[in-house]
Amino acid sequence: MPSPEDRPKTLVADVFIACHKAVRSGLLIHRATRADKEFHFQNWFGERLKEIGVHYDQPARNTYPDFRLVEIAEGYEVKALAYPGREANYDCNSQAPSGYHNGRSIYYLFGRYPKDADADDYPVIDLVVCHGDFLNADHDYVHANKNVKGFGSYGDIMIRDRKMYVAPTPFALADGTTGQITLILPRGMRPDPRLQAVGELARVEADRLIVGYTFDLRKNLLVPRYAENPGAGKAHHFAAYRARGAKGPAVVMKPVATATEAIE
Repeated sequence: MPSPEDRPKTLVADVFIACHKAVRSGLLIHRATRADKEFHFQNWFGERLKEIGVHYDQPARNTYPDFRLVEIAEGYEVKALAYPGREANYDCNSQAPSGYHNGRSIYYLFGRYPKDADADDYPVIDLVVCHGDFLNADHDYVHANKNVKGFGSYGDIMIRDRKMYVAPTPFALADGTTGQITLILPRGMRPDPRLQAVGELARVEADRLIVGYTFDLRKNLLVPRYAENPGAGKAHHFAAYRARGAKGPAVVMKPVATATEAIE
């Protein structure tokens, strides 16, 4: 058992290389049941972790992230996307995306699979592993579901404020990811010799932040409340990588207007 000093600070390169090898080797997603597409891809990813000897807490519904590693403060949230289909954005039912949660660095894994796959075994078309900060760099927001009581003519109905977040995927944010296996990390992370850089990316913080909202039940009107963003204009820099020797186009940011359309 390695001492804490000898353990790596992140296993993301090992995880990414394992996924790269599996996709290029044609290891298929296995559909044990047609009831839930998300768990099929989670099972595929879990096999990659087992291959490299990584221990993790067993995924379960309504837990975040899906895979919480045991020996290192790191977690992976897994999203399966049908292609062609809804691939520009995804629903975050339990937690707004972020690169840090509950003491762990968080990485997101997006894999596209054929929408019309009828067989119980089907391929991963392409895949992106990205640090959560690429999706949202805010580490301070804490998700919570709240409620108000007293609704209805008798005043005994409760309204749950159960938030769902819809965020753009890396496929909507960056060009050069289609048909490829790509890793996106904060630029300051030390590169792994098994990786080659294929692009530099930057995301710029918005001028305003939504800090609240009100909902008029009579008019069905949702009104956001804004505040000035103290980090307005700040650029967060990232680097895109592929496995060394892999061929493919450079990875570049899409125009901001194009990426914004992904959540409209």
